[in-house]
Amino acid sequence: MKVSEKLQSSAQKVQEALTALGLPCQVVELPASTRTAQEAAQAIGCTVAQIVKSLIFRGTRTGKPILVLASGVNRVNEKRLGEMAGEPIGKADADFVRQHTGFAIGGVPPVGHSTPIETYIDADLLQYQEIWAAAGTPRAVFRLIPQDLQKMNHGSIVSIQ
Repeated sequence: MKVSEKLQSSAQKVQEALTALGLPCQVVELPASTRTAQEAAQAIGCTVAQIVKSLIFRGTRTGKPILVLASGVNRVNEKRLGEMAGEPIGKADADFVRQHTGFAIGGVPPVGHSTPIETYIDADLLQYQEIWAAAGTPRAVFRLIPQDLQKMNHGSIVSIQ
């Protein structure tokens, strides 16, 4: 895995958020795209299930952002997510994602957002010794242990399927 020495500003923002939380995670930028879970797994050399997908949804009544941190192999049951969130949810468009997280789709990390976001963590991620998450750009990632996800954003651990 070839790594970039100097981080782009969005990736540096994620590194600073991790450092501020006292987490030993190190953001790396790879030469290959990590925009999708499949691309990330190939670039890193891990399974797709070990990739943390950061998915932003929008509450249809309140307009609040909802973050789901899902295993790369899982699909979100949107009806169940809506029940947990207390309102129906819909997909968020690129502008909504950037407005509420400060990051573009394809690089949304689980930490360092513009504002606090209600978060749900896929319980399936807890079975792995290490997982990988996006770090602000479509080529930046960081390795972490599943327990660190909850430290980052105080998310609820749930079954998302």
